[in-house]
Amino acid sequence: MRLVFATVAAVAALITQFVVQRSGDLDLTVPNWIGPSPGPISGVASVIDGDTIEIHGQRIRFNGIDAPESKQYCSDAKGFDYPCGRQSAEALDAFLAASRPVQCGFVTWDRYHRFVANCQRADGVSVAAWMVEHGQALDWPTYSNGAYAGQQAKAKASKAGLWVGTFQFPWDWRAQHSDDPQAAPVPLFAIGNGNSGCNIKGNISADGEHIYHVPGQKFYDVTRISESKGERWFCSEADARSAGWRRSKR
Repeated sequence: MRLVFATVAAVAALITQFVVQRSGDLDLTVPNWIGPSPGPISGVASVIDGDTIEIHGQRIRFNGIDAPESKQYCSDAKGFDYPCGRQSAEALDAFLAASRPVQCGFVTWDRYHRFVANCQRADGVSVAAWMVEHGQALDWPTYSNGAYAGQQAKAKASKAGLWVGTFQFPWDWRAQHSDDPQAAPVPLFAIGNGNSGCNIKGNISADGEHIYHVPGQKFYDVTRISESKGERWFCSEADARSAGWRRSKR
């Protein structure tokens, strides 16, 4: 009988050691008995998106900030859509390349087994602080306790990055696209190659009308997409219509 009680008590103790914090992308469901905290990770980083990198095969999520998702679009000062998720990732890639390697100190694990960390370049500059100050990511108060609020205020005042126009907070965007497989982060090498598998062409006509073309339509092959002009690729007709574009009549 004593053995039974001891076993039940041990199991109960293990269960109570789980720490659960849920909020969008992170969902920190981590057992305290996972073992001692790992040491820092250092190396040349591969960029996954604006708040996630990979070093030596380990995914690393920056602590306290949130960047637009790879498939996310925002609006610029003139109201044109642009791929802010891709722009954020490219800005991070250029920033890290200027002073290698990057070093990341462990904070916790998230449910995707990503190493949540505070990272800095070889020159000591905080990656998270730089991304927020340049408007390429946002302070995430749920996890930062406002650590980057000052940098965000500066970015907003100078209309840097995202703040030049309008955008949806990444955590809200994810909530609306939680059932969309295209909302999942994809590596930078994939999002840098044009349509990234999304083959519906969103074109802006000479008179400013937003029209999309699907494969097989008359003008599909001759239509060229210029993202600098606000034109874009869509992964589904539903996405195109919800963004305010209409289907080409031919």
